[in-house]
Order: sequence, then structure tokens, then C-alpha cells
Amino acid sequence: MASSSPPAALSSALHSIRTSLSHLSSPSPDPRRPFHNPRCFSAFARRLQILLDHILLSLPPTPPPPVQTALKGIAGDLEKAAETVSLYENASKIFVLLNCKTLCSSLQERSGAISGWLALLDSGVEELPELRKKVSDLSRDMKLAQFRVTENEERVRCALEKEGQGRETSKAVQSAIVMDLARAFGVDPDDHAELCNQVKLFKDDALRSKSVLERRILDSLERILMNWFVEPAIVTRNMDFVIEEDDAANAPIMPFKNFLCPLTKEVMTDPVVVLESSQTYERNAIEYWFSRCIEDGHDPTCPVTGTVLKSLELKPNIGLAGAIEEWIGRVVEYQVKSAAQHLIEEPLSIDQVERALDNIYKVSEEHPTSRYVIRNAGIVVLIVTVLNKNSKTIGSRLRSKALMTLLSIAKDEESMKIMLERGITRLAIHSLIGNSEKEREYAVKLLSEFCNDKDFCIRIALEKGALVLLSSMAGNLEFPSLSNLAEEVLKKMESVEANVQCLAAAGRFEPLLSRLHNGSVGVKIEMASLVGRMTLTNSCKEQIARHSTRVFVELLSNPEGMGPSLQALYNLSGLDDNAAILVESSVLPSLLEVLFNEQDPSCELKSLAASTIANIVSKPGNWELASADKKGNPMQSENVVFRLLGLLDPVSSQCQLIILRILCGITSSPQASESVAMQIMSGGGFRMVAPFLQHSETEHRLLAFKFTRQLSEWCSQDLTDELRLSNTLTILEDKLSNNQSTNEERSEAAQILANLSLSEAEVKTLLGVNFVKWSVASLKNHQRVSNPRLSHSASGMQEGLLGLLLHYTKNLDQQTLNVITENHLMSVFCEQLDYTSKPKVKCLAATGLKNLSKLGSKHDAISESKPTSSRSFFHSYLGFMCGKASSQPSTCPIHNSPCDNSTQLCLYKTNSIKPLVDLLSDNDTSVQIATVDALSTLLLDYQSRSFKRTVDELEHLGVVDSVMTLFTEVRSGDLQEKTIWIIEKILRVENHSQKHGLNHSLVRGLVEAFKNGNSNTRKLAQDALTHLKQLSGVSGKTSSQSRSRR
Repeated sequence: MASSSPPAALSSALHSIRTSLSHLSSPSPDPRRPFHNPRCFSAFARRLQILLDHILLSLPPTPPPPVQTALKGIAGDLEKAAETVSLYENASKIFVLLNCKTLCSSLQERSGAISGWLALLDSGVEELPELRKKVSDLSRDMKLAQFRVTENEERVRCALEKEGQGRETSKAVQSAIVMDLARAFGVDPDDHAELCNQVKLFKDDALRSKSVLERRILDSLERILMNWFVEPAIVTRNMDFVIEEDDAANAPIMPFKNFLCPLTKEVMTDPVVVLESSQTYERNAIEYWFSRCIEDGHDPTCPVTGTVLKSLELKPNIGLAGAIEEWIGRVVEYQVKSAAQHLIEEPLSIDQVERALDNIYKVSEEHPTSRYVIRNAGIVVLIVTVLNKNSKTIGSRLRSKALMTLLSIAKDEESMKIMLERGITRLAIHSLIGNSEKEREYAVKLLSEFCNDKDFCIRIALEKGALVLLSSMAGNLEFPSLSNLAEEVLKKMESVEANVQCLAAAGRFEPLLSRLHNGSVGVKIEMASLVGRMTLTNSCKEQIARHSTRVFVELLSNPEGMGPSLQALYNLSGLDDNAAILVESSVLPSLLEVLFNEQDPSCELKSLAASTIANIVSKPGNWELASADKKGNPMQSENVVFRLLGLLDPVSSQCQLIILRILCGITSSPQASESVAMQIMSGGGFRMVAPFLQHSETEHRLLAFKFTRQLSEWCSQDLTDELRLSNTLTILEDKLSNNQSTNEERSEAAQILANLSLSEAEVKTLLGVNFVKWSVASLKNHQRVSNPRLSHSASGMQEGLLGLLLHYTKNLDQQTLNVITENHLMSVFCEQLDYTSKPKVKCLAATGLKNLSKLGSKHDAISESKPTSSRSFFHSYLGFMCGKASSQPSTCPIHNSPCDNSTQLCLYKTNSIKPLVDLLSDNDTSVQIATVDALSTLLLDYQSRSFKRTVDELEHLGVVDSVMTLFTEVRSGDLQEKTIWIIEKILRVENHSQKHGLNHSLVRGLVEAFKNGNSNTRKLAQDALTHLKQLSGVSGKTSSQSRSRR
């Protein structure tokens, strides 16, 4: 028997149907829910509930299988539909809008499915025609039902998704989004509470869903709503509209609401009417909204009404625009007046000044046509005055705002003129080194604005320090934006021809160099004239020389360009390093052509050419290797030198001076001096210079003396003969002894006399006893004030005086010996070996010691050759020098004679050996050679019986070890030959040869000298090695010292 109750599965389905229908048919918890789709489905649910109640009453306890299947299907789809409707009713409206397409599709699917189940249920009520018809009608209606997303909902959904993608939006678009949202919610756009509540509900939904897109949308909506509910600016855009309490009667009224754009919420400047909706918007805002709608694939709408527009035609709202313009004019006048009052207050209120600057800036930016109002109110003058008088008080931030405000006002040309008259450029330049980056930024922007006008640009370039500061800023890459701004200003300045000199003076040579290379001939000449007039730093001279010397050389062939080009070349030649650059550019032939031209060039041009040549040849620059004329002759050639000498007569005094400078420069070159000196002396060229030794002008005389001194270093005998013939020797002596002469002249005269090949009679005539005493006193005075940085003339005088005393060390007679002894010349020379002396002074002093020591050796030799009873001159002198002989006289270990402390011919007795030994470590090779020469005189008597005693004493004094150390360190050359001579003599003494036989460095050096030295060096090395018994086949050879003892 069948059970009277339905199966469990069917009972469950029926229970589910009742529950779902109960939920779907109940009233919505929020009757303001604007969504149509859930209401439509709920209406179907109520009809279905009535039908199912009738069907279940008419069916048997166990319905036919088709009915059971239909009921189960209806139960499942109703459950899903209930879930969807629940989202519509309970989820945030923003969530529903964001998922409106998904939710709509779900209801559409459920409605179609239920329609199918109702068709299956139709077979179970065939016996009830009326009920069957109702089932059929509901099935048909649900099947034909269209659940759709409204255009506004779709537009909002699309906008929200775009926000979630991070697309930038303007304030107008944000406003339109809020209005569409409010419309979709069914609330007023100004309902702050409801909109914020929906965002809060959506935040909960987004947190539950953990969707990244929804989180981004949430952040964007919170930001949009925050901006939407900010109170609108009530003047124009962002201007503060503050009404002073004591001026309320004169303040303008607040703006009417219709002055504000619904999208921007700011006072409109170009109001337009959307003809189709009759709504007024700011033109830029509504046009941007239209473009965004089209970009998103939607028909444009009117944001306020939500109406889909078929036409985008806009019409200016002229009446409203006029009303707004009149109101703004009143506001601007009030704001400018109020700002002026704050800017003249004493003392200044920082806050009020800042507010005034902010308002003036905004008036200027938002209402450019009102800048004349600012100007007429005296605001420009007031701001400049504040900057000028209160710069330190107001601080960097307020200075930045003042400069920013002036930058905006400067777009008015008349205001710009007022600023310049009031010295704003100087203030802006001062702000280039301001504390803040903003201050420097607005300062350089203000200067850039001024530079748009050519005249203003020139005035800025002339301001002290402007170009230097701008150039420094342009080169400072630590602040790239400032660097670019400064570079932009400099580029504007470079475009103005009048600024080229100022820019070059500040180190910006690009405009000058560009015009020199690419300009017309006239422009090149003008630039050359500019280079000639400018005072340039060394780095500037080098830069111009490297890039433009060839251009100047080319201009020398142009009659109009010759003068400017010569002046420019002369200016550039003042730098030592430029000599090589000028020579490489083939400047010498062109300069000499100007100098030797007898037709066209004036004396001034010749002087410029000669001065440039003088600058070049007086500095190292390889000019000796360059061609100086079209025939390829160098400057030191006989042809060029004698043509220069030939110019000394016909040219002006100034030109003569410069020619003498050139000749001195040529003869001072290490590469050219010897050949030039030979040419001049052999060709009689000195006779052309000799008259200048007595010239009335000091500079001419000095150069003539210098030239003569340089000749004397190479052509001593020839020059001496010339001076004898011209009776000029006495001039040199007079010049030296005349205290009225300049130090430079006396120095040169002393050096010339020192270099001349004077006879013994001339020495005694020109350089008498008194002169020697004066020389010695002068040298001692130099010694007392010894200074490594002696002037050139003082150093030259020291060298000259030593050279003069050397004349007294070359001959041996009674008068000479008396002079040597009385003036202690050996001690004088020894004192000049001081480490602070110049290398040449040390060489001269060592040479003096060498000569005197040689005289001493000759004196000893002559004394030994005289009979005991003879009272010759030398014996008498020995008695004079050494005093009365004792019964057991003390003999000198060097001379083996009774030298005493008063002798001036003995290095040992005058304690001169130790200073000479110290000098062996000098860094100058010429000093070392002179020192070795002096020490060599101690070993001249190497064949005497007392030679061993001499060498032992020299070893005790450190001479032996120092000479051997020096020998092992030097390479081949004169120094090696001279040191090996001493070593060979020392090794003749047997005990010393045995001692040094194991000195491997010495043996190695001797072997090297034996292999690679000249013939004399090799012979000395061979003898030394023989003494050391280091050569095979000669080891048994005995020393000369041994033989002499036997």
C-alpha cells in the first residue's frame, strides 16, 4: 500500500520552495533600493507561490514523476535566485553596481530555468484547465522576461572599473562619477551621509571578497568623495576670500550658486549651456566629460540630469559670463587693495605678507587680463621693496613666493619694466645663491622671463656676477632641474650679439668661438677685436688659442683684420703654454711677414707682431723646429737673426725694445743659443747691439746687457775682443761699481765680466784689490741674508761675483797670492757651497776651490824643487803663509808641507773637504762633476812617497767611500770618467786595493765602465781592475806604490 505522505526528497524540495518563495515574496528591507531586476523577479515569485499552493492541494500525496522532477528543479533555481536577490537587497549598492551584469545574468538564467520547469509541471494539472492556463501563462511570462542593466548602471560600472585600473581623472570626471552614483543609488548627490555609508558598506564587501580591483576602486571612491564634499572655493578656483572686519562694507558679496560649475565646483570663467539638457557647465569640464564618455564607449550624458545626449552642441552663456566677470572684477580689486595694505604695514606681518603674495599670484595666474590692476595698484613696487629692504627678515620661503609672484606678473610688459627700474635683476641674481632650491628656481625663471626681451637680456648680462653665477649653476649637476633652467637662460643670452664679451668674460666662449669660425669676415674681425681687448684668465687664453689661432692667422692677410688679429694673438701669447699652440698654427711666418714688411704695416702693427714673437720665443714651445718664413728658415737661422738685427736702427724706440726682447729670447733657448751666438759674433752682429749698452732708457740697456751676457756664455774670447775694440770693457766695470745702476744691470754686468776671457793685466786693471774686497763683502752679505727664493737679479749677481773672483784663481804671482790670502778666497768659495745656493753658484764655488787647490799643488811642487838656501818668491810665500818653521814642523797630510790655518791654497787646512763630500749627493749632475773635479786636485801628487798618507786621510774624511758610492750610482759620461780617475788613483795604494777588492758593486761598476766607456774611461777602469787583481793575466802585477817603496 502506498504511503499517504510524499517521499522525503519531495518533502525537502517543497520545504526549500516555500522558504525561497517566502524570502522572495517578502517586502524589501530597503524600499529605496533603486534596482528594477530584483523587484521584477519578486513579482514572478509571488505569482509562483499562489500557483504552487493550488497545485499542491489538487495533487495526490505521491505526485507523478514529472511533477516531482519539476518541483525539485524549481526548488533548486529558486534557491539560487533568492541568493542573487539577497545580494541586490543586502550588499552595498556600489557592490551591486560593480557586479550588475553578473547579477542580472543570474536572474535571467534562473527565470528561464523556472519557466522550463513550469512547462513540465503543466502535465500534472491536465484535469484542471483553469489552473493549467495560469501555469502556462507564468511559464510564458518568465521565459519572455528581460532582466537588463540600465545605461546609467552600465556607465557607473564602467567608470568604477576604470578607476580600479588607476586611470587618471580630472575633477570634472570625478564630479560626474559622483552624480551618476547618486543617480544609481536613487539619492541626492549632496547626500553626504548616504554616499559615505555606501562606501563604508562597500569597504566591508571588498574586505570579504579580497579582490584587488575592488580594493583599488574603494581607495579611489574614498578620494573622490573627499574632494566632492570639500567646500567649493568661493572666489575663483583656490583663492582665499578673506573679508577684513573693518572693511566688510566694501567687500564684494559671496558668489551665487549658479556661478559655480557643477563639475569643478569653482566659479566658471567660460560658462556654456548644453542645449539638449539646458544645464550650464565650465566649457573645459563638460568637453572633457564628453570625451571620456566617448573614450569609454558610452553615449555622452548630461552629468546633472543623467540624460543621454543626442547632440553635444554647446552655447556660451553670455549673460552668466557677464555677471561672473563683473563679480570677479570686484573681488580682484578688493583682493589687490587688501594685499597692498598688508605689504606696506610696519612692521611687516609675515603671515599677512604671505597671504597677500598668494592672492596676488592667483589673481595674476587666473585672470591675466587683470594684471594691469595689480600694476596700477603699485603691487610690483611694493613686492620689490619688501625684497630689497626685508630680504633677510622674511626668509627664503617667503622670498621664493615673492619671486614666484613677480614671475607671474612679469608677463605684463609694463610691469616688467617697473621691476627692472627698481633693480629686481640684482635681487634675483642674489637669490641665485639662496638657501632653498625653490628660491633659486624662481630666481632663474624670473631671469629667463626677462631674457625674452633683447634689451632686458643685455641689462642682465651686465649685472655684476650674473653670468658667473648662472654658469656655475648650469654646471652643477647635483640639481639637474636648476642646471637646465640656468643653461636655458644662458642660451637666450648667447643669441644676443652684445652679450658675447660678457659671456666670454664669464667663461662661456661658445658664442665667441662659434662666430669666429662660422661668422662672416666682418663678424670674425669683430670677435678678434673682442679677444684682443679682453682681460682673460690663463685657462680662457688656452681654450681660445686651441680653437681659434688659425682663424686669427688667416685674418692677418686681411687689411682690416690685421690689427684686431695681431692684438688677439698678442693677448693669447701672454700664456706660457700657448707658445706651442701658436707655433703649431704656423703663426711665426705671418708675424715675421708683418714685421719685415717695409710698405704697409704701421709701427703699431709691427710692435704688436714683434711683441707676440717675443712672447713666443721667450717660452718653451718647440719654436726652434718650426718654419719662421716662407723659405722654411727657423727663427734661429742666420737670415732671420740678421734681419732682426737690421731692424734695430730704423724702427722706433719701442720697436727696438721689442726686437731686443726677441733676440734675448732666441739666445736664451738651450737648443738655439750656441748657434745663434756663433752666427752673431762671426757676422759682426754684436756691433749693432753694443750701442744699446749705453742707451738712455733703462729697459733698452738691461736687454742689451742680458743679450751680451748670453753671447758671453758661448763666445767668450770673440766677445772680449769686440769689447776691447769698442773700448766697452770699462763700461761694464763702471756699471758694476755704480750704485746708481739698477740691480738687474749690475747683475748682468757682473756675469758678463765673469764670462769674458780677460788677460792677467785686464784682471788687475779692471778688478783691482779694492774690487775683490767689495766682491767678497757682497758675497758675504748675500750669505747672511741667504734665501732660496732670491730674485733673479740677486742670484745673477751672486753668480757674477763668484765668476769674477775666479779670474784671481787662474794665475800664480805675488800680487795674486796676496789677494787670495788677504781676502780668504778659499773660505769664501767654501761658504757658497751651502745647500740653499743655486746649482750654478755651487758649480762656480767648487771650480774656485779646484783652481785654488791646483795653485796650492803647483806651489808645493815649486817649493820642493828649490834649494834649501834659496829664498825664492815661493819659499818666501811659504814662510809668510805657514809662519816660522819649528824644529819639527807639522806637515799637511795632503801637500806633505807645513800648511797652517791661514793658508788659502789648501782644502784640508780650510776645512773645505767635508762640504765638498756633502755636495757629492747633490741632485744636479753639473754640481757633482764640479765637486769631483775639486776633490781630484787632492790626488794630483799620486806618485809622491806620501801618497798613502794622503789617501788614508781622505778615507778618514769620507772622500773615498763617497766617491765610490757615487761611481756605482752613475751611468756613462763625464761624471763616470772623473770619478773613475779618482778611484784608480786610490786603488794604487795596496791596502786600499785589498780592502775594496771584495766590493762587488765597485767591481761590477768597473767592469761595466771597461766594457762601455770611452777610451780614457776604459783605460782607467782596466788599471783599477788590475789594482784589484780582477783581470786575468795581470793579477801578479804590483802596484806603483809598492814599487816606489822598494
